[in-house]
Amino acid sequence: MSLKEKLDKIKANSAAKFSEETKVVMQHATEELRRSGIVERGLKIGDTSPNFTLRNVEGEEVQAQTLLAQGPLVVSFYRGVW
Repeated sequence: MSLKEKLDKIKANSAAKFSEETKVVMQHATEELRRSGIVERGLKIGDTSPNFTLRNVEGEEVQAQTLLAQGPLVVSFYRGVW
């Protein structure tokens, strides 16, 4: 199964848990983001990421440039409580 197929499956399963009202709100928010031009301003495949600093899971600030010097870098954003 491709990544897209896996993500589509996750999306479908998640959507089943939301009320119709919530789905409408989420669709409007997504469309508003698209209209803002954020998609066109985002990095594309092959683009070089700017250097940035974020906090790691221990709360320490780390720079992307420093981590990239050690090898490939994966950045994962998550929200909420687990």
